[in-house]
Formats: sequence, C-alpha cells, structure tokens
Amino acid sequence: MSVAAIVEDDTPAVLDRVMEPTVGLALWRRRGHPGAALDAWLDALPAERLPHGRFLARLGDVATALAPLVHGTDAPAALTADITDLCRRFLAVAGGEWIDVRLEAVGGDACWKFHRDHVRLRLITTYRGPGTQIVAPADAARALADQRRYRGPLHEMPRHAVALFKGCGPTGCGAGEEDGVVHRSPPVAGTGQVRLVLCLNLPSAASPEAWQPA
Repeated sequence: MSVAAIVEDDTPAVLDRVMEPTVGLALWRRRGHPGAALDAWLDALPAERLPHGRFLARLGDVATALAPLVHGTDAPAALTADITDLCRRFLAVAGGEWIDVRLEAVGGDACWKFHRDHVRLRLITTYRGPGTQIVAPADAARALADQRRYRGPLHEMPRHAVALFKGCGPTGCGAGEEDGVVHRSPPVAGTGQVRLVLCLNLPSAASPEAWQPA
C-alpha cells in the first residue's frame, strides 16, 4: 500500500497523524495564529533584507541561534516565537533534541522538480510568496514523469500553513518506492516574487556544524 495519504485540519493536533502508517503528509491550516501578524512587515521588506540562513542547534538554543539571521531586518518578535514554536512541534513528533533549521529567501526556481524528499520527516511553511505545491497520490507518477509538462491537479499550500511530510528515507528513494508525498517549490523565476520558506529537518550528514554560543 502506498504510504502517501494527505490529511489536513485547522488544529495543530493533525501534525501527529503523520506517524500513522498510511499518512504521508499532515497539513495544519493555521488561522488566526501570531504568524499572520508578520504579513505586513514581510510584504514591505525588500527582498535583499529578508532574513535567511541555516543552523543546527538544540531546541533550547533555537531562539538565540536565530538572532543573527534576523538582525538588522527589524523582524517582529513574532517571527522568532513562531519558528521556535514550530521547532518544538516538529521535535515532539520526530523525536530528538537537535534540529536543522533553514530559513531561505527564494527568488528563482529552486526545487522546481516534482520529487519526494530523501528524509524521514520534514516540516515546511511559507512566510511570504506562494506555498509548496503538492500532488495527490493518484497523480504522483504522472507528475514525476511529466515534470514541467505536467498539467494535472496541484494543491498549493496556503501562506503560513504547516506541512509535516514523510520522505522516502535518508538514503533516498528506491525503485518503485511510493513512500512520501510528491511535491515541488512553485516556479517563480521571472515573476519578481521572492518567497521566504522555513524548512525543518532532523540532523543529517548535510546539516551544518552544531551551533555554539559566541
């Protein structure tokens, strides 16, 4: 059986469901959360001033490690609070005490190809710009084969919605592997749009060196 069902709800409890054997993605459609207060600031911020960076830290150090990334951007405290809260929720499901945090400003076609993640679990949310595009399990094979020629149904995550994905394992997807939901970053090259995306992972060989206090 394909482990790729998509479940969604307006409450954060839905994130726990990603651990169910037949669920590949849990989508939390956040409404009225503190992160929404960031919209006016983010939309007015020039693209070159968007906070960005990556670090590997213990959960208790996330807020401190974030400080250099947001320094000089006049970021509201709500941004650090929201990222820290999502780190806590991610580790509550994934386990462990270390987290790989990547806050990325994307103005090109990064990860535009339809794919399954080569990780056990990954959390993604978009603070600015169009959200990650998800393909229903029934259309996954066609999207993977057609790539830019794909014209089938797409589900674009709403702004601030939180997706907790199953990937197909840290060593990659094997032949015929169906675990994980097929998705891509929306192509934005040439549109003038710059997205701000938060991606959370467990530690891996691709993670940066562990953050240390100055």
